[in-house]
Amino acid sequence: MRRNWNGKLTEKDVTPESVYLNRRNLIAGAGVAGLGLAGLGLGSMGGSPAEAAPQGLKPNSFEDITNYNNYYEFGTGKEDPARYADALTLAPWSVTIDGMVDKPGTYGLEDILKGKQIEERIYRLRCVEAWSMVIPWNGFELASLLKEVGVQSGAKYVAFETALRPDEMRGVSRRVLDWPYREGLRLDEAMHPLTLLATGVYGRDLLGQNGAPLRLVVPWKYGFKSIKSIVRITVQKEQPFTSWKDANHREYGFYSNVNPEVSHPRWSQATERVIGGGLRSRRETDMFNGYGEEVAHLYKGLDLKANY
Repeated sequence: MRRNWNGKLTEKDVTPESVYLNRRNLIAGAGVAGLGLAGLGLGSMGGSPAEAAPQGLKPNSFEDITNYNNYYEFGTGKEDPARYADALTLAPWSVTIDGMVDKPGTYGLEDILKGKQIEERIYRLRCVEAWSMVIPWNGFELASLLKEVGVQSGAKYVAFETALRPDEMRGVSRRVLDWPYREGLRLDEAMHPLTLLATGVYGRDLLGQNGAPLRLVVPWKYGFKSIKSIVRITVQKEQPFTSWKDANHREYGFYSNVNPEVSHPRWSQATERVIGGGLRSRRETDMFNGYGEEVAHLYKGLDLKANY
């Protein structure tokens, strides 16, 4: 596994593993070997890459935040995904890739991962709810997969879809959103080298609550853009349907770039609460979540307040 420490983040900035992962589910997660990292013979990197809290702040208690995840298919409570996501069958897993590509088809996860260079990337995660973490993901650039299937001329967007399994996802019985969960990116965003398809976290296969076995990670956008448990990727000409924008377009735009100058209608985005730094800990929000040098050029000439 090649390590790729992006930007100025170091291991000291990573949200502690005990904060981010539910220990009970981490032990249970050993049963998903054969997917993601383990399926490539990489397994665990050995040892946690993080022992210090982000920004040097003291973490909350384990009980406060070990279940802190958003995955509404398993419930709207922060603790619900860790409680119920182990019901999701992770193997076998396949992803349909269609639309404007040269090699459409339904591909097994093992075929998607074959030959991919798995990297460790330390990224900030900023939720639209104004909390944040720093997470070491394991995965590969989405661009490598799109190049492999061949993006056709005239394509402008990439759409994504999450698995919908009512028998395994107890939360979908509540019509919080128009299921299945769907998201999308502009093609240039999808092809950007920071855009990751994650297969693991902390050197282990993804757990269900983290979006196993394959999820998107787009670090300069709010977390809901990083769709979990992907079963379909569609390359297309038109801007795709996105679930939260459809549910409330005033609060959730298509771009959803992290922007401290554009408030959510119900709260400010100027600051964020750092998970692991205490309930009262806050830091100023960085434009593009701190990735402006890498991605600001994508939006040259675009009004980021109108195109939130």
